[in-house]
Amino acid sequence: METKETMEDYKEELEASFRKINVGDIISGTVIDVNEEEVTLDLKYYAPGIIKAADLSNDPGFQILEEVKPGDVLEAAVVKTDDGAGNIRLSRKEANDVLSWDKLKEYQEQETELPVKVAGIVPSGVVAYVEGIRGFIPASQLALSYVEVDDSWLGKELVVRVITVEESKKKLVMSAKVILREKAAEEHNHKISMLVPGSILEGVVESLMPYGAFVDIGDGISGLVHISQISQKRIAKPSEVLSVGQKVKVKILNTNDNKVSLSMRALEEEMVDVERPSQTTEYISKENASTSLGDLLAGFKFD
Repeated sequence: METKETMEDYKEELEASFRKINVGDIISGTVIDVNEEEVTLDLKYYAPGIIKAADLSNDPGFQILEEVKPGDVLEAAVVKTDDGAGNIRLSRKEANDVLSWDKLKEYQEQETELPVKVAGIVPSGVVAYVEGIRGFIPASQLALSYVEVDDSWLGKELVVRVITVEESKKKLVMSAKVILREKAAEEHNHKISMLVPGSILEGVVESLMPYGAFVDIGDGISGLVHISQISQKRIAKPSEVLSVGQKVKVKILNTNDNKVSLSMRALEEEMVDVERPSQTTEYISKENASTSLGDLLAGFKFD
């Protein structure tokens, strides 16, 4: 049985098509056509919306054919209700000035990871655009360690997180380092989780503290040998028996809270146990176990 369409089925579309659109309104529409000069939007209105390429983004590296596809939903501000050809003239750049800062604050609060491309080099950092807003990434926030910023960074793709948003000052600051640091910590903790307590490793003393020694056991992992675990004999400070750069053998005690606890004393105790002679001896008689009656009476004289 066929279902007949009624006016009720088109109620929302009809209401949308007769709504009043004014200059300055921010409206959304679905992309139905893209070319190098402009984007056409279906606004569910009697007239389509047009965004000229120059009105799409402040990013000088913006590529209209790469970054806008049919089916995308865009928000834009109304510039003209009739561009002379019966279209609604729109500007995404103007809408960005209103909407983008709210989105940037949301990205900051949610710690969203954002892919960006370096668009420019400035003193002490680089420039990249997010939501059409020009942002700054300080050189100190580009990598885990210090890097020199030069033209080789132009066009590089980074994953960043928004760390500062100040709309009143038009200030947007981002960081790639915070994400890299978190990923490095995850990898480091995973390596620690693979260590097996009780294992014996060779390491190098990398630093001495009043409370113990830190030993590099390889693969970027260091563990602490507490002063009480350095030697069987009592010592006042680690430097009495250890020096930086010294190779030592250590035993893994535990990896609680992603910290590696090591012991040298445990190995000393194990060596003592191995070298200590057994205290249990077995008595072995070299005499014959059986004794004759003659042997028992041999020492007696009979009258």
